[in-house]
Amino acid sequence: MATLFEQAVAGAQLDRPPVWMMRQAGRYLPEYREIREEYSFLEAISTPEIAAEISLQPYERFQPDGIVMYSDILTVLEPLGFDYHLESGVGPVVNNPVDSVDDTHRPHGDVREELWYVGELIERLTESLGPETSVLGFAGGPFTLSAYVCEGQSSRSFMALRRLRAQQPDAFERLLDAFTEILIEYVEYQEDAGADVIQLFDTYAGLLSPADYREFILPRHQRIFDAIDVPTIVFARNMAGNLDLLADSGADVVGLDWTVDIETARDELGDIPVQGNLDPALLYGEPSEVKARTKAVIEAAGDHGHILNLGHGVDRNTPVENVAAFFEAAQEYGN
Repeated sequence: MATLFEQAVAGAQLDRPPVWMMRQAGRYLPEYREIREEYSFLEAISTPEIAAEISLQPYERFQPDGIVMYSDILTVLEPLGFDYHLESGVGPVVNNPVDSVDDTHRPHGDVREELWYVGELIERLTESLGPETSVLGFAGGPFTLSAYVCEGQSSRSFMALRRLRAQQPDAFERLLDAFTEILIEYVEYQEDAGADVIQLFDTYAGLLSPADYREFILPRHQRIFDAIDVPTIVFARNMAGNLDLLADSGADVVGLDWTVDIETARDELGDIPVQGNLDPALLYGEPSEVKARTKAVIEAAGDHGHILNLGHGVDRNTPVENVAAFFEAAQEYGN
């Protein structure tokens, strides 16, 4: 029998939507924080047995319909010769960012050899979960990854990459192509390892103008999604008014951030399934209010073609009982 995920992607009418949460394995859980006292972030994601344990922690508490692998979008920097680390209060920091046009020439190493631990993690999750629970793989998008390696760390504007687009358009495209090529290999690897669904996070691509998005990002997204056969989800922030760009990507599901009215999005996208989109900040309310607001998202999205999620990742300080209320609202819906 098809999983709830598969049914939602196919547009089937359902009593309730499948549910998972972006960043659902992470710092809001006390058991996660205990593991991180023994392992650094990079040690944890590159040790399959530890990464599998962390990935499964939300399943043991909440029984979501999808388990996302515990990893990071920046893992694909390694085969391209970039080094990075996590800095407290800053986030990811690229130790050797792009500092010249020549740096945009990026031949890459063997993805399956250098990122072997990702494939082993997915295999472990597939073996641990029953057929009713989908294993989700993911990758960063070419713009977002290029933005990190040009800026060197997170930024509100990622002006370094946008400046490169204006001053050195050939170098800009060359860097996007380097990431597109490695991402194709990476998502193919995840599919071969057993991922049931793959989400592409090109979170910051919405910083581009719609014209630049259509010219530079859309064709590369299409190439990535064309390379795999499992269901796919595309996610970018700040795309209200430009949802057609996500719809044209070739992904099976359009992820919506919390700034998009989900009912309006359904009207604009027609039969294309959507994912989302409760504001993560609402998880700081009372559990009863969390349930009410979650129910409102489900009702606005309708009874077909909807995967329930937040509109972005769960915040690190979110009360666990409120995360539980979010999942309970989905699982109790229609009963």
